[in-house]
Amino acid sequence: MALLIIVVALAIVFDFINGFHDAANSISTIVTSRVLTPFQAVLWAAAFNFVAYFIAKYIIGEFGIASTVSKVVWEQFITLPIILSGLIAAISWNLITWWLGIPSSSSHTLIGGFAGAAICAGGFQSIHGSIILKIASFIVIAPFVGMVISAIITIIVLWTFKNVKPHKAESAFRKLQLLSSALFSIGHGLNDSQKVMGIIATAMIAAGMIDSIKHLPDWVPLSCFGAIALGTMMGGWRIVKTMGTKITKVTSLEGVCAETAGALTLYLTEILKIPVSTTHTITGAIMGVGAVKRLTAVRWGVTINLLWAWILTIPVSAALAAVIYLVVRVIE
Repeated sequence: MALLIIVVALAIVFDFINGFHDAANSISTIVTSRVLTPFQAVLWAAAFNFVAYFIAKYIIGEFGIASTVSKVVWEQFITLPIILSGLIAAISWNLITWWLGIPSSSSHTLIGGFAGAAICAGGFQSIHGSIILKIASFIVIAPFVGMVISAIITIIVLWTFKNVKPHKAESAFRKLQLLSSALFSIGHGLNDSQKVMGIIATAMIAAGMIDSIKHLPDWVPLSCFGAIALGTMMGGWRIVKTMGTKITKVTSLEGVCAETAGALTLYLTEILKIPVSTTHTITGAIMGVGAVKRLTAVRWGVTINLLWAWILTIPVSAALAAVIYLVVRVIE
């Protein structure tokens, strides 16, 4: 029971760090376009992170992404030390990338850590390969979809407002960016909170407390959505700088287009029950609005560096989790 409590506590800590780490996803464009101050922006994003709980619970009626995450490792191979090792690895990698200002994926860090510890314990037969492959494929698919949708929305908006006076258009888009940021924050909450729910569900199943994720007690999703909202309130200013200024210069118009495209992409993956990276999604969307202006508006060198960080996240976190698992087994 003590180990289960530690695992659940670490999972909630990871969720808090996830919100802290990924705050930039929801607020980078709205801060750099100066629609809200950083303090106002994190409060705005955090509120809608938590609103996402009520949408998942009472409108969607299920936590599909949490169910997918809980199936990354075959049930018969899941143990509490495996989950503990995966969480420690995921937290460590998240903090390292936050310190370096790299907008990496908390989702893939968690998946990589969980899978890496399981492989170390039971070999490759312990993981559900098709699910991991599907999740990994969205490292490329999610930002690409976000970029395409963003480019299309930007083209439509520019054509629609071509005869509107710039000052009037800017005023309208500053107001609209509050809505687009809220929509993206809801998508962030829906997607990222459920990943930790899936991990806690596997821990409770391994401990014999529940027999399936459908019987997860209500305090678990409430804690997960609350932790990510609280983490978002703390902000992650190093990554805000990368997301908001280093990829391309973002105006209110472009912020609305990028956030709306990112939100639509996240809602699509919610329907598909695929955990994706909100970081990857909004990065692709920001690239899309930049590319519409001109291809040279996007700093492709920065983008390539980000892509390498994304690709390395799963194997690095998996390797780190494997080492941690060996240490945990010795201590245990």
